[in-house]
Amino acid sequence: MGEARWLTDEQQCAWRALIEMSGTLQAVLDRQLQQTSGMPHAYYLILAMLSEAPGRSLRMTQLAGVLNASASRTSHAVSRLEEAGWVRRERHPTDGRGHVAVLTEQGWDVLVAAAPQHAETVRAGVFDPLTPEQVEQLREISLAIQGGLDAVGHRPVE
Repeated sequence: MGEARWLTDEQQCAWRALIEMSGTLQAVLDRQLQQTSGMPHAYYLILAMLSEAPGRSLRMTQLAGVLNASASRTSHAVSRLEEAGWVRRERHPTDGRGHVAVLTEQGWDVLVAAAPQHAETVRAGVFDPLTPEQVEQLREISLAIQGGLDAVGHRPVE
């Protein structure tokens, strides 16, 4: 095994800023969505991903992949959304072994009601503090980091 590659002081400062920002962003989005819509950010993401899919439905495995979540975590969240009447689970139409999550009309209405305040929170917290150049840099940096994570083989934890 080779010598450990420690972070430089500059990298350590950037890393800690990224971790702190990421945690704060998640907490702010969760708090806003809980207060205005009675759901955590993870549930909002499920509704949003289903709303953008053809037929407002996705295979459970696809949904887990889009969310970068484990199959069991996704299944649990979909079960909670089923209880609320916002999502229903159906057998896949051509593959009886698989299931699809389908956004219900009630789920669509909840998403439509939640989206404006969520978008405003994202805009105010993330984009308003940045210049247009920084927004482009954020996109480029995010894509570069995602590429690095893909290269080291990130996988959701079961």
